[in-house]
Amino acid sequence: MSESPLPTPAPREPLHSRKVQCQGYRRQDGLYDIEGTLIDVKSLDFHNMDRGHVAPGEPIHEMWIRLTVDIDFNVIDVEARNVWGPYTICGDITPNFKRLKGLTIQRGWNQKTRELLGGTEGCTHLLELLGPIATTAFQTIHGDRVERDKREGRREKPALIGSCHAYASNSIVVLKRHPEYYTGPKKQAD
Repeated sequence: MSESPLPTPAPREPLHSRKVQCQGYRRQDGLYDIEGTLIDVKSLDFHNMDRGHVAPGEPIHEMWIRLTVDIDFNVIDVEARNVWGPYTICGDITPNFKRLKGLTIQRGWNQKTRELLGGTEGCTHLLELLGPIATTAFQTIHGDRVERDKREGRREKPALIGSCHAYASNSIVVLKRHPEYYTGPKKQAD
């Protein structure tokens, strides 16, 4: 990872670090595993009600989720684990994440996961991890979907159109990559 491109900050002391990492895998059976982990550490030691002394750099949170999905983003299976939490009961809620089975990662995913696992029905940190996992699923599977759609002669409007500034239907990116869906002023794609 490169140095921060942000302007030089005022003098400061590090207190907290959160690392979110997601990885996508194609399985031999044709499904995909999308794994994510969230790790929080403090730079200073502190006392925790259940764990006692927590040393600097020792995780206060370490949580993992694996979604197994198919090429159409349907959730086939879910595994969730709480390796470290601030309280011994934190891991007790991980079986609830099986509720994601049968859902499809698509528009409205974050809202649906909050309905199923928000508040006392889930874990704030595991729930937060589902957003980056969904994005990782898309990045992992996108190329295989494009190839499948070409093979099968499918021609649908790409889901990326309208998803961000670069993929606005009137952007130069859409004009160049998907001219049939371009809605901006008529001009040549260089």
